[in-house]
Amino acid sequence: MDPVANPFAPGAGSRPPALAGRDELLEAADIALRRIQAGRHAKSMMLLGLRGVGKTVLLVRIGELAEATGYATALIEAPEERRLAGLLVPRLRSLLYRLSRSEKARILSNQALGALRNFASAFKVSYAGLEVGVNAEPGLASSGDLETDLTDLLILVGEAAKAADQPTAILIDEVQYLNDEDLSALIVALHRISQRALPLIMLGAGLPQLAAVSGEAKSYAERLFAFPNVRPLDESSIETAIRVPIEEAGASISDDALSEIGARTEGYPYFLQEWGAHSWDAAPESRITRRDVVSAGTKAVAALDASFFRVRFDRLTPKEQEYLRAMAELGPGPHRSGEVAAELGIAVTSAGPRRTGLIAKGMIWSPSHGLTAFTVPMFDRYMLRAMPDWPPAESQRPRRSRKNDS
Repeated sequence: MDPVANPFAPGAGSRPPALAGRDELLEAADIALRRIQAGRHAKSMMLLGLRGVGKTVLLVRIGELAEATGYATALIEAPEERRLAGLLVPRLRSLLYRLSRSEKARILSNQALGALRNFASAFKVSYAGLEVGVNAEPGLASSGDLETDLTDLLILVGEAAKAADQPTAILIDEVQYLNDEDLSALIVALHRISQRALPLIMLGAGLPQLAAVSGEAKSYAERLFAFPNVRPLDESSIETAIRVPIEEAGASISDDALSEIGARTEGYPYFLQEWGAHSWDAAPESRITRRDVVSAGTKAVAALDASFFRVRFDRLTPKEQEYLRAMAELGPGPHRSGEVAAELGIAVTSAGPRRTGLIAKGMIWSPSHGLTAFTVPMFDRYMLRAMPDWPPAESQRPRRSRKNDS
């Protein structure tokens, strides 16, 4: 069919044509936003899920809901090895200038901008234009202690928002990349905001381990945040995500073709978009059949390998790649750390640093004590394709059959 008319949108953070299966989660976020706006208590929200389940898309959509409700928002992505202070300064600056348009909030907004200037200076954050027209506020957010200064700063932002009658939402993607100090300081600041009933809420997204990490940072995190799990789509939602865009584009899809896409993607929204796009292109007529889906398989897998999988593989050291290849040899997982070490032919203590590094990079996580699982769906299959020779030629260990193979 005509590729120009292809309705699917594969790509990191790209909005799918039909945001299926997320109504309940979006409704919960909307209720929280409206409660904060009405001056009532609501928990901040942290979306948890594996790669490819659509957390970023959902976070952006929640930001749009917030803006439509009357919020001033700041959307932040937390990349690896970036400190929270550097991420917050430019976004909070824009947010505060927006709040300062309200005559009722101008004094408090300027005071908060002054504190932001102190904060940037204390944590050596440079941002063009921050000093223009802004006087430093003596003693505010300037101690150099992140927990203290971030709390002071966000309280001022919340007070300016209250004066402006405009609630604020800070949205942070990839929260798991914040280091322990930054995450702890953010939790403390949000706790103080909640205690003061100020109209500021945080909405974040991260990998599944984030709930446990937050609890380790501050024991009251579980009372401060809601941690909804974002899971793969069920059968009904898969049908909506695939069939509706196709029919809206003037074509159709057979039931067995739809079932084939569901089976191949396991309901992960990112994979659904990729398979939907290639199945559309493979179909010679305006009805997509199971044969078209099967025919599209080679290109769909190649596209995922070249983008979704490869970009993560290339960030790994050779030793980390070997660790994941050993995991893949054992099957989809989760696996015990000792099993992975045995597959590598090394002691568990020697494998530990590799495991720690992979957790820090967001490639694996521990669903429970002693277990290790991929954060990227189907990454075990990709590793078999990326590193077909295993064990390495120099190893004398016998090759073993994969667990869970069908």
